[in-house]
Amino acid sequence: MLDLALDGVVRTVLKLLFAAILICMTVVTIRASLAVSLWSAWDSYAANPWAVATLWDAYCGFTIVFCWVCYKERSSAFRILWFVLIMGLGNIATSLYLLLQLSRLGDHEPIEALLRRRA
Repeated sequence: MLDLALDGVVRTVLKLLFAAILICMTVVTIRASLAVSLWSAWDSYAANPWAVATLWDAYCGFTIVFCWVCYKERSSAFRILWFVLIMGLGNIATSLYLLLQLSRLGDHEPIEALLRRRA
């Protein structure tokens, strides 16, 4: 009984966390886009070694998440769709994917089922 209650708390915390990331990243991305276009900022961005390192770090992380998505998704079409979304939108897409996965969990499925492939 306690495990089921704890799972409910963990689900709620994860949903709030991923929703907050989705909202924050969307707002920050829109604000940045309105201030300066990505293409006009590219030269100064590419000249900064820390900016380049951060970009590499982000895309390596997106690749790790995408490997998990490939495990979870059986359809090649969904794998391709999520690859494009994750590589194009980064953590906006990642948080959306996790929110969708959480919403698909059955009420009596343990939180661990979030990590496993569906039968």
